Amino acid sequence: MRHAPVSRLSAPVIPFAVIRWLALLALCAAYLQGGIVKLFDFPGAIAEMQHFGLSPAAPMAAAVIVLELGASALILSGRFRWAGALALALFTFSANFMANAYWQVSGHERAMMMNGFFEHIGLVGAFIYVAWNDLKERV
Repeated sequence: MRHAPVSRLSAPVIPFAVIRWLALLALCAAYLQGGIVKLFDFPGAIAEMQHFGLSPAAPMAAAVIVLELGASALILSGRFRWAGALALALFTFSANFMANAYWQVSGHERAMMMNGFFEHIGLVGAFIYVAWNDLKERV
């Protein structure tokens, strides 16, 4: 009795391209949600920019919406995926210091913000990995 090669037995039930796209969608989910919420609640987006001391608030809010949705679209479409991933890595890295400045607070709030800070550092690493792989595939 012949046995099927291991590679055929281990072939995924779901094609790799589908799994990769779903993983990229999961990675972009917070940015898609954030961009859509800001787009449909622009006054809230302006208030968020003001909360973080960014001005002029309206153009900054518009820029963040374009960045979050546009970079996510690049990543998911595969067109200039590396550029979208690097844009979200840079955005996440810089915004993290404003939104999760755990060193400025204490107690339970500090622990929560520290956790959020390092989770966002993980996102930065994931986006850099996506960009690296995309560029590597193009060479």
